[in-house]
Amino acid sequence: MDEIAKLLSELKHRSGLSYAELGKRTYVSSSSLHRYCTGRSAPPNYQLLVGIAQECGATDEELSELLLRWRRRENGARSAGEPPAAPGRAPDHPRRRLVALAVVLLVVFVATSGTPAGPGAGTGAAEITAPSWQAQPVPVAPELFGVTMNSATGTMPAFRVGSVRFWDSQTRWANLQPARDRFDWATLDRLVDGAEKAGLPTLFVLGGTPGWAAPDSPKGAYTDGSRTGAPENLADWDRFVQALASRYRGRLHAYELWVQATHHMYYSGSVERLVEMTGRAAKIVRSNDPDATLVCPSMGQLWQPQAREILRRFAELGGYQHCDAAGVKLYQRDAADPPETLVPLLRELDATMHAAGVHPPLWNTGTVYDIPLREPLPPARSTDYAMRFYLAGLYGREFNLRRMYFYNWGSSKLPLVLQAEGSPPTGAALAVETLQRWLTGSRLRGCGQGLAAGLPATVWQCAFLDESDRLRVIRWTHAGTAFTATGPGAESHSRINGTTTAVRPGELVQVTETPSLITHAPHAWPG
Repeated sequence: MDEIAKLLSELKHRSGLSYAELGKRTYVSSSSLHRYCTGRSAPPNYQLLVGIAQECGATDEELSELLLRWRRRENGARSAGEPPAAPGRAPDHPRRRLVALAVVLLVVFVATSGTPAGPGAGTGAAEITAPSWQAQPVPVAPELFGVTMNSATGTMPAFRVGSVRFWDSQTRWANLQPARDRFDWATLDRLVDGAEKAGLPTLFVLGGTPGWAAPDSPKGAYTDGSRTGAPENLADWDRFVQALASRYRGRLHAYELWVQATHHMYYSGSVERLVEMTGRAAKIVRSNDPDATLVCPSMGQLWQPQAREILRRFAELGGYQHCDAAGVKLYQRDAADPPETLVPLLRELDATMHAAGVHPPLWNTGTVYDIPLREPLPPARSTDYAMRFYLAGLYGREFNLRRMYFYNWGSSKLPLVLQAEGSPPTGAALAVETLQRWLTGSRLRGCGQGLAAGLPATVWQCAFLDESDRLRVIRWTHAGTAFTATGPGAESHSRINGTTTAVRPGELVQVTETPSLITHAPHAWPG
């Protein structure tokens, strides 16, 4: 047994993992792992070797020892002469082997140092870390790919989306009930009709108290005179919710029971009052439309401890007992930050929910109030970030994140524009459409990032099974570029520009900030 196999076998034995379980974690067949641990064959590259070792709990010292043994093996192979070429491949040449080894060592450096490789790597980006997870495969719901509407015309997106959310669409309470004795449903009727024709599930957002219902309350962020406080008489609230739910029974699929409840420009009442309004609205909607999904008031500014304290207080008062999901605002600290910075915020949110003793599914319903004031992103970065916004949502399944609403559709005054109403979809929108095509009919198997997944520090991936049990892996970086090895049965590598190239199992492929897709042969994945 050679020295690499000896150490790998010791690590595997110490971990207590079976070959089958280790295979599931590393996407390597049990038979291949057995050969690696007995010395009958060697892993095709150091990156795969370190991934196996990390799943077995290898320490930094043991990983360094593996690297030394790997280098000795490579040097020994060169001294003894090149081995015969693999069947069906051109013979290796010394120069090609040296280039390949340099690439492998670059991967090792990126994976162990945490330093982004390539242009565009931000100083803080390399510090993003996230756990890896696997679970029983679950269908990728098309509804995950949501957008918030910034339009009152009833026009729907001209590219593929999975659901729509009505806010900033002139559908606030103040718009729909301009006087206590008068309702105006024209705008909402157009929007609901448009969504039905497009076959899109709808999320209606409650908020924007009419001035007549809270005359002494501060004015909100809009020019319609809507107020931020709760109505003085909750009977007015009940009447509005009753009229809404009875009119759109079976047509509005979900209700977000208030907007931005942690921001004074949207809600200035007490948490106790908000919990009471939530409970009353939930009871009314359920009595009219038991199939509708109820989303508790969305909580924003969650990077700030004060906002998380409001969320915790809402939970302690029983607010989440009234709902099917929790509305949250997950976003980067700055629009120029990588979308993957949502994950540290998810961890903070998960800890807050756990401390409060609640674990509702999460719907990400938006961003910050000042988003229109941020600098526009370059087109290429917009494309990357749009795809990765939804991929971060898929990664967040580990934290019970179920839906992502991009803010927004229809406006051109944002850092990242998918489609301005009256204009064609941008490249970012078409990339989101490509991502959805890649995932059609897929089941999410797991996601991972960096060293925890046996990948370079800046690399992320999510793995899926398609309808033919074909493994499909989407990989990307949050900064710069890296090289990663394809897994067992790898057949092709697809990019958003429509190109697909053939690849071999174990072949190194370049991963960039633009997500790409590696497709494997049916049933090639372990387990």
